[in-house]
Amino acid sequence: MESLFGHTRDAVSRRYALFTPAGFVSSNLAGWKNAECVVAISVQLGAMFSQFLIRLNREGEGAGETGVHELFVYILEGEAAAGIRDAGQGAKEHSFPELSSGAYLYVPPHNHYHFSARPSARLLIFQKNYKSLAGTPAPNLLTGHERDIAGQPFMGNADALLQPLLPDDFSFDMAVNIFTYQPGATLPLVESHVMEHGLLMLKGQGIYRLDRDWHPVREGDVIWMAPYCSQWFVAMGREPAAYIYYKDVNREGVGMRIVD
Repeated sequence: MESLFGHTRDAVSRRYALFTPAGFVSSNLAGWKNAECVVAISVQLGAMFSQFLIRLNREGEGAGETGVHELFVYILEGEAAAGIRDAGQGAKEHSFPELSSGAYLYVPPHNHYHFSARPSARLLIFQKNYKSLAGTPAPNLLTGHERDIAGQPFMGNADALLQPLLPDDFSFDMAVNIFTYQPGATLPLVESHVMEHGLLMLKGQGIYRLDRDWHPVREGDVIWMAPYCSQWFVAMGREPAAYIYYKDVNREGVGMRIVD
């Protein structure tokens, strides 16, 4: 019906964007083969980071070097293997042969990476240019699993649990969190702040306020929020809702510039 009548829930504005799976279009990305790659958020949109959704089919793989960028890779479905090696000569390679759904990797700048499916997997990747901080070393390679991160009640609300996947220290210039809401739970306030967001709905459904607009959202939807975009969420339906989201942190002057 959407294709018949040209209907879509997608919305793009100067302050935010909502993209739904019905409108995703795959792109060819260098270094990835036997893979379906969706560039969900990019600098062309006005963002200061990129967000990719990548499905690795049988014998699918992706390889490259981070260069000045950093990567956060989250396993959405299936199982994947990864190899990470510092770009310097003689550096030790780190091998991760079994990354299951819910596992994640933070890959610092100047590292070679290789991901492969076992036998298939879906990946969420956040990529940005790492901003150093004087007197603070860059982060090291980090791996973890969401099941090992306890959910903390957000502002005292036990029905809205926040799981921070990266350490809260000044070496990191990004944060990635999972937010899980019981049906009817909400953000306790309409937020407006300097941090830019990239978000993927992991499960459930609800209503997201973006700027002055309200949008129904559900599993698989992607949202970009510019700095100072007003935002609020309520989980609706019978099942919990959850999303994973990126934000820039710990640096002055972070975020995009809006140009008329």
